[in-house]
Amino acid sequence: MNAADTFSLTHEDAQAIDDCWNRIGIHGDKSCPLLSEHIHCRNCAVYSAAATRLLDRYALQQEDRGQVSTVAESEVKTRSLLMFRLGEEWLGLATRSLVEVAPMQAIHSLPHQRSRALLGVANVRGALVACLSLVELLGLDGTGSVASGTRVMPRMLIIAAHGGPVVVPVDEVDGIHAIDENILEAASRSGTQASAKYTRGVLPFKGRSLRWLDEEQLLSAVTRSLT
Repeated sequence: MNAADTFSLTHEDAQAIDDCWNRIGIHGDKSCPLLSEHIHCRNCAVYSAAATRLLDRYALQQEDRGQVSTVAESEVKTRSLLMFRLGEEWLGLATRSLVEVAPMQAIHSLPHQRSRALLGVANVRGALVACLSLVELLGLDGTGSVASGTRVMPRMLIIAAHGGPVVVPVDEVDGIHAIDENILEAASRSGTQASAKYTRGVLPFKGRSLRWLDEEQLLSAVTRSLT
């Protein structure tokens, strides 16, 4: 599921929920009698119940789509990878490690940070999420440039790490692509990955050399950076 599908899903479900916070709450005319007690709608049980209902619907539909996707992938023997760029290097990460591709947000630094890879925290829908540098974790040169006149839009990847979601900023996202398992197997057997951190192999993609990341090793490194 791509970002557009996710937005469409949550938008359709949201239409079935009474968004009183937008009518009479903090984002509306502020006539709600509970507003004086709770100060902000996010502190109200009505708002919390609506959010829980929406998330429950999302989880159920996500699970249904995931089952369909698994069957389809097993038939054609492909694996879904998210392709993104850091500096001049293109990388691929298995979509099973990905929660969401989000717009770039402000990163707030933390005092006395223990890890060089920890950039700080970012606000993701009201929750503070740890923000890490993949450039630092992978030992990359993140100062590369793109061709003149090319429009790029930096993004943040929300990744499902072992201790909870983390955010990593990237310079550009190409999209999610299904890659033939035979190509991936050949890349993993080539031995090219031996000299690169947390890498399973290097494969050709759209005229580029794409570095296929080992998600298990990467997620373990992410966890270590947060402890």
